[in-house]
Parts: sequence; C-alpha cells; structure tokens
Amino acid sequence: MSTGTDIATTTTPVERPAPGARLGLTGVRLGRPGAVVLHDLDLEAAPGEILTVVGPSGCGKSTLLRTLAGLLPALAGQVVQDGLPVTGPGGDRALIFQEDALLPWRTARANVELPLAIRGLSRAERTARAREWLDRVGLAGLERQLPHRLSGGQRQRVQLARALAGQPRAVLMDEPFGALDAQTRSGMQQLLVEALHGTGATVVFVTHDVDEALFLGDRVALLADGGLTGIRQVPRPRDRAAHDDPATRALRREVLDSLGTTTL
Repeated sequence: MSTGTDIATTTTPVERPAPGARLGLTGVRLGRPGAVVLHDLDLEAAPGEILTVVGPSGCGKSTLLRTLAGLLPALAGQVVQDGLPVTGPGGDRALIFQEDALLPWRTARANVELPLAIRGLSRAERTARAREWLDRVGLAGLERQLPHRLSGGQRQRVQLARALAGQPRAVLMDEPFGALDAQTRSGMQQLLVEALHGTGATVVFVTHDVDEALFLGDRVALLADGGLTGIRQVPRPRDRAAHDDPATRALRREVLDSLGTTTL
C-alpha cells in the first residue's frame, strides 16, 4: 500500500510538473550604475504562458532576462517570483543562451545529466531522465556524442533537453535560435513548442525576430527607448498558418512601427 511518499527510481516517465511560476517586475530600473538601460519597468509573465520580448539591439532584452534569472540585481524596484523577491539564481528557473554553453568534454547525455547530478538524483534516475529528454528532442542514438561532433541545431537540442530535464517552473531563453539558419531555426521553434507541451513551465523568450515572437508568444512585450512601450496579445500563437492572417499581419506591422523600423 502506497503511503503517498514513494519515489520511483527505476523508470523516469516525465513527472507531473509544478505549476508554472509567476514572474513580475514592478518599477524596476535595470542595467549597471552609470549605464541604465531600462527605466520604470512594469511587466508580468503569467504562469504557463510564453511571453516573448522584442526590441532593437542594445535595448536591454538580455539584461531583463538575466535579472529575472537572478544573475543581475535590479538597480531599483521589485523583481519577484510568485510574490517572493528574486535574490539570486534558483533551481526552478532555467536559462538558455544563444551559445549552447555545453561542456565540451562531456557527452550529450552527460551534459543533460549534470544539473540532475547537482540536485542529487541517483545515477539511474538521472541517466534515464536524460535519455528520455534526448529522445524527446530528437537525439536518440546520439547520447554518447561530444558537442563538437554535433551540429549547431543538435547542440541547441541538447541545451533544451538539459534545461527541461530539471523540470523548471520557468524557462528564460536569450535568443537561443539566433545563430541558426532559417530552416533549422523554424524546426527548433516547433521543437520547443512540442517539448514544452505538458510541462506547465512559464517561458520568457527574448528575440529580435518579430516573426519568431509572434509565432511562439501568447503575448509579446515591446522594448524600446529605455522602457516598455507596449504588450500585445498574439491572435493565433504557435500556428504557422496564422502568418498570413489579417490580424497577425496587422500586429506585425504594429510591432515594427512601435520599434521604429520595418525590418528586424
């Protein structure tokens, strides 16, 4: 008879995750002393949503993400997760960079296992969970490959598996597909949607690509001129067929106009 506290260690189906985190910034000033990039920022990411953030280079997108991750303290204002102050990095917030940041001497599976080992999971559990996630991102059979033997897209798949294997409540993504060619980038966007399905994670996804923002995001936040210039609801998120939808086209024009450009 189960006591309700049994933990299975022989198999690792994807466990039911905790609800996505609610991330919030209120009256925040971001940057470094003498080099402020964002002023009086009020922004919230709702549990389980994908919030995309767009803006021109140098507008503070990456600074915003690092502040939410707890890597860079705000100069003023409040940064919270579920109403509690963010005072440093947390195991329930995963950060994914444009550069894959894989350890070159560790295999794909060992890279995915690393944060699980740090958390104290047994060898059997972390190995099984790493295999599960490498299979989910389409890398079954490549688990013993070193990063230099993988393509750029494959390395990003490993990084995605490493982030999601830890079952984070929030995933913070800093232009993760920016260095990929257009076809690989499109495939990675779809893979991200599929990999996130059922995890419950909240995602804040920084990009300079408006079309990427409008495909992935439930909402899109616009940064420019040292602050937040608007937040817009995406009419048909994660629907490729919506690209030519009048509402999506109108929103695309509005986003580009708000950023003072016709292309990004």
